[in-house]
Formats: sequence, structure tokens, C-alpha cells
Amino acid sequence: MDFALSEEQQAFRDTARNFAQQEMAPNAAHWDENSVFPVDTLRQAAALGFAGIYVGEEFGGSGLGRLDAALIFEELSAACPSTAAYISIHNMASWMIDRFGNAEQRARFLPKLTAMEHFASYCLTEPGAGSDAASLRTRAERDGDHYVLNGSKAFISGGGTSDVYVCMVRTGEPGPKGISCIVVEKGTPGLSFGKQEHKLGWKSQPTSAVIFENCRVPVANRIGEEGEGFRIAMKGLDGGRLNIAACSVGGARFCLEQAVAYTTERKQFGKPLNAFQALQFKLADMATELDAARLMLHRAASSLDAGSAEATAHCAMAKRFATDAGFQVVNEALQLHGGYGYIKEYPIERIFRDLRVHQILEGTNEIMRVIIARHLTGG
Repeated sequence: MDFALSEEQQAFRDTARNFAQQEMAPNAAHWDENSVFPVDTLRQAAALGFAGIYVGEEFGGSGLGRLDAALIFEELSAACPSTAAYISIHNMASWMIDRFGNAEQRARFLPKLTAMEHFASYCLTEPGAGSDAASLRTRAERDGDHYVLNGSKAFISGGGTSDVYVCMVRTGEPGPKGISCIVVEKGTPGLSFGKQEHKLGWKSQPTSAVIFENCRVPVANRIGEEGEGFRIAMKGLDGGRLNIAACSVGGARFCLEQAVAYTTERKQFGKPLNAFQALQFKLADMATELDAARLMLHRAASSLDAGSAEATAHCAMAKRFATDAGFQVVNEALQLHGGYGYIKEYPIERIFRDLRVHQILEGTNEIMRVIIARHLTGG
């Protein structure tokens, strides 16, 4: 058990930190305020290898592991959790094509995805199928060498903007065994999008419904065999949960740093705020919870890299703990700032809004508890 980072890990962590501080942090408030999808900045991130972190090097990926990705996403999210989270989703969709696609599909889709010449979305959730993802109803009927898709997906990050939609659709019987994975490309007749959602946070990434109305997609765009879609989707979510946990850790770390600086400078009753033991204890608890979250995250990432039978449970544990603890740390940091924490001139309120959704997406934290309980009980 070695908690030290390798020289290579330190190098790309520092690269991510420098990029985040120079290119993301100065613009994050503007992106949030004006709902800007920062295409140029995202493509700069791709030039550093952050758009295909664990995609193979053959098609422009970085070929790194899940622990490496956790280090990168912590740094990116310390500047802008919303933008970092979109990069995570793009990586998840790209990895699914790389891991489960055939040679032709990988060659066709991945070079543009790893360069972020094309953007990708992951489409699982539906208006009537959120936590119960296996009940999804979007159908894909075989018609010769095409599938005809009808239905819709909800709350899709990148909806209306992305070029590639990795979609879970029903090609067979009810339940998980009847689900397949199909890539739908922007511009396909019958593909349309709902209104852009007005959200509490995550404002630097577009979000909309993705709608299929007699949408004809080539069978050649199916990833894996019919009936494998649910398994592919869940494999993608293991990694996605780690990245969202890392985004919570990064955002919370930034807010803890801000709280330490603020309570050092701010004086009340003739003393700096952090001279009061009650506030010292609060800062100590925040740091401890954050460090525990990071350790759980890194253990889960190592477990997934190693192909452990416990990896899915470890990922669920890390996601549940890190997103809950991260939001709580940000909430405490806002409280320590008093009224200043509540106004937009300070970045705490933006991080607060961005991190709240991490307890919901990539599987709600209630569903994480279900996964962990099933692992414990064999259910």
C-alpha cells in the first residue's frame, strides 16, 4: 500500500493544476453567469490529453488509469466543477466506444473525440426512467441495416451541442437484458432536442432532452451486441462515479482553502476568526472529511484499475461519501464566510450550486446505498 504519487502522476497532476488555474479559473464566473459552453478552452484541455484520459493511445487517447483520472479531475474541478464534470462525461462516452466498440467504430469516432473536434454525450436517463434505469422505454426497432428509434432521453449534458450521443435503447425484452447501446450522430434525421434547461448549477454545459422520432441509425453504430447495452452503461458509470467524486473533492478543496484564508484575514472581537477554537475545530473537521473522501476515491480507482470484483461497490462507496462530504465542506465554507459567502463576488456560492447535483447524477446517493447493500447481502 503506497500513498505516494509516481513522478509521472505528479507531472500530469501539475499540468492539470496549471491549466485549471490559468485557463479555467479566471473565466469560470463568466461561464456560469452567462451559461457559456467554453468550446475553445475544452479543446485546449483536449490538446493536453484530457479528452481521452483512459482511451488507448492508438486513436489519440492518453492511455491512463482511473487513479490518474481522479488526480486530473480534482485539479480541474478546483477551478470549475461544471466544466470539469462535462469533460468527465465526454471521457465516459469516449471510453465506452473504445472499450466495447469494434475496430471500425473506434477508428471512425475516437480521433475526433480525443481532440474534442467532436463532443460526446451519454444518454441513459429518461423522463420515466431515472434511478430505475433498466425500465427505459426508448425503442430501437430493426429495419434492415438500420434501427428506427422512438422515445426520449432527459437531462442530457451536451444535449443539442454534442456531435455524438452514446444512447441506451430497448431492442428486446423488458428489463436490462433487452437494452442495447447505439451511437447516434448529430444531424441524423429524426433526432431533435428539447429546450435548454435552466439549472441551479452546472451552467457552463448545455443540458436538454434528446428526442427520437423515427430516427434511423445504422446498425453499424451499435456498440457491442444486442442486449449488452445495460452492462456497457453500468461499466461506464463505475468510472463516471469516480470522476464526479473527484470533482466534489476538488471543488471542496478549493472552498476549504478559501475558508482558511478568509478566517485568517477576517477579524471579529479583536481576533482573527481562526483564533476561536470553535472555528478551528470546524476547519479541522472539514479537512478530515475531505481527506477521507480522497482516500476512498483513490482506493476505489485503484480497485477499478485492478479489475477487482469489489470495484463497483468501492466506486459506489466513494461516490456516495465524496459527494456528500464535498457538499458539506462547501456548505461549511460558505457559513464561515458569513454574508460574503452568499454573494457572487465570492466563488463559494458557485461551487455550492455546482456540487449539489453531484449527489443526484451518475446514480443518486440513495442508489449508491442500494448497490453497496446488495454487495454486502448478495441481493
